[in-house]
Amino acid sequence: MHAIASAPGALRLFVLSLVVRLPLTMLSIGLLVHTAHVTGSFAAAGAVTAAYGVALGVGGPVLGGLVDRRGQTLVLVASSAAAFPLLGAIAVLPVGAPVAVLVVLAAGVGLAEPPVGACVRALFPSLVTDPQALPAAYALDASASELTWIAGPPLALALGALWSTGAALALAGLVLAAATVAFAAQPASRRWRPVASAARRRGALRSPAVRTLVIALVAVGALFGAVEVAVTAAAASVGSTAAAGPLLGLWGGGSLVGGLLAARLGRGAPGARGLSLLLVGLTAGHLLLIPAAGSLVALGAALVVAGAAIAPTYAAVYAMVEDAAPAGTATEAFAWLGTAVAIGASAGAACAGTLADGAGPVAALVFAGGAGALAALTVALRSCTLEEPRSLAPVGA
Repeated sequence: MHAIASAPGALRLFVLSLVVRLPLTMLSIGLLVHTAHVTGSFAAAGAVTAAYGVALGVGGPVLGGLVDRRGQTLVLVASSAAAFPLLGAIAVLPVGAPVAVLVVLAAGVGLAEPPVGACVRALFPSLVTDPQALPAAYALDASASELTWIAGPPLALALGALWSTGAALALAGLVLAAATVAFAAQPASRRWRPVASAARRRGALRSPAVRTLVIALVAVGALFGAVEVAVTAAAASVGSTAAAGPLLGLWGGGSLVGGLLAARLGRGAPGARGLSLLLVGLTAGHLLLIPAAGSLVALGAALVVAGAAIAPTYAAVYAMVEDAAPAGTATEAFAWLGTAVAIGASAGAACAGTLADGAGPVAALVFAGGAGALAALTVALRSCTLEEPRSLAPVGA
């Protein structure tokens, strides 16, 4: 926390970024339950949520690239101004509304979602005066993000139950718009200017190092998506589907603790070898879920242990972006990392669902472990791309 709090206005900026990210974590589940209420169909709800997720994956890097070209203020204000009325339109749709309308509006929300997470991470190098403290700042950010993921979905469900599913979405949109504008009004965000660079026109993915991180995070996302499905299936197999939520909360809690420890103890960028070791630890921790799958108590304990490596892994990846991304493309690069996790999580959930139906939750957990191993292997085999200076790395690697 000291690394962030020591810079003028940095703590306020960081807190505002978390306020923005809280309603963002409410949107996926909020859209799911609201669509199910409006249409009476979980198949339609899945289609709407999928449209939102795909559009979010496409829109994130596009908006991140715009930030790198135009600065944060215009892009953040314009995107929040677009997302808020779209959410409001979804919120007031009557029962029986056409599914196609919901799909189009949800896709619009995904395309317009403000890239605040990518923006605040792009600001860290200018906010944190000690470069050696950057990994600690990223670890703190990853840990704090876990808090929003732990709190957001239950909050959306609670608001939907106590008020209405539409009101929950409208409130999330209102908080999102207000907090994004407040974030964009902060001096550090307004002062931030993109670096003039010819590489910016070619995009962040021109860098072999960024491609390595993206490929690795697709596999990490697959692990996450598979574990969510497998834990739900494991809870159902012992007759307690409702236990899935608290179990996943323990998983997030483990990540929170691991990130806080990393923020307190870690200094210096981990490098390719350090990231490989973290990914091995992430994989090993999640393999512990396999023997624990038959007991909710054992599964909960194993999830805390497995989750402890999540935030430190994110922090290590984030700390490498400044050197990995071509000059002037840092925000786009951070957005690509989010897209990679989203794509991987969707694919992992789909594969794990098929495995859980056909062979049980243990098969889905084995798949999750394989995805983690693939992430570690990717970084190990492509470590040279992460160790070379970005100006010297060959474009075609």
